[in-house]
Amino acid sequence: MSDEPRLRVGDVEVARYVLHPDLDRRHGPRPYLHPVRTLAGTPVTDTLPADHVWHLGASLAVQDVDGANLWGGRTYVRDTGYTWRDDHGVIAHTGWVERGPDRLEHELEWRDRDDAVLLTERRRLGAAPVAADVWRLEVDYTLTAPAGRDVRLGSPATNGRPGGAGYGGFFWRAVAEGEPRAFSAAADGEESVNGSAEAWVALTGVGPGGGAYTLVFTGLGPGDRWFVRTAMYPGVCVAFAFDRPAVVPAGGDRHGRHTVLVADGTLDRPRIAALLDGGAAG
Repeated sequence: MSDEPRLRVGDVEVARYVLHPDLDRRHGPRPYLHPVRTLAGTPVTDTLPADHVWHLGASLAVQDVDGANLWGGRTYVRDTGYTWRDDHGVIAHTGWVERGPDRLEHELEWRDRDDAVLLTERRRLGAAPVAADVWRLEVDYTLTAPAGRDVRLGSPATNGRPGGAGYGGFFWRAVAEGEPRAFSAAADGEESVNGSAEAWVALTGVGPGGGAYTLVFTGLGPGDRWFVRTAMYPGVCVAFAFDRPAVVPAGGDRHGRHTVLVADGTLDRPRIAALLDGGAAG
């Protein structure tokens, strides 16, 4: 069996899962989804973009895991700023649990620069039809700390960077021609949505080739916040440590469960609400 699994909705391939990326360690090697596409074939993820080479499609990544950079790029150091450091770890696939056309479940290790295990993870990815123009990505994972110590999850914001830069968690680097629009049920624009705890966040844009798309993200956990960018680059993150560190307790777990609606066209709030309530109103 090929070691490049795909997710399908019916006969349509909607995502490729890159399991073992051959990347410089400074780019935060980790499994990631790319390309992710709408049912009509419009790409909605980017990878290795020139502005942030370590942005890899849709993935889990945290810049500070007990001092290890598992995000890639420079590390934000309090009172110094972004600095290249020899602190880059990897997130590595260690074994399959289940592998099918619409479901992928596997085990991973989050490792520091010396390949010591910081966290173990069990991750499930699923793809399901929602409407003729919409499918749903399901992301479910459990991070487990070693029995002997707590594991701290941090971000540039928790390490002193101002400006709402609390990124790190489940991150989606989108691709868009021009600046996309971000909004929620109650707010519009990057500045209003970034740092919020809204039930959902949507990103609408135009992909390569001119196809309009909408992404709708749900599933913040306790203490999580949305990290959203549209002006500098298009991206949405379920941020684990937006303004304060998170901790996976010794021998304990951190669970995450998120969904992303991937739609053709530009959806408005009523259509999004209908889809999230289980309908497919046009």
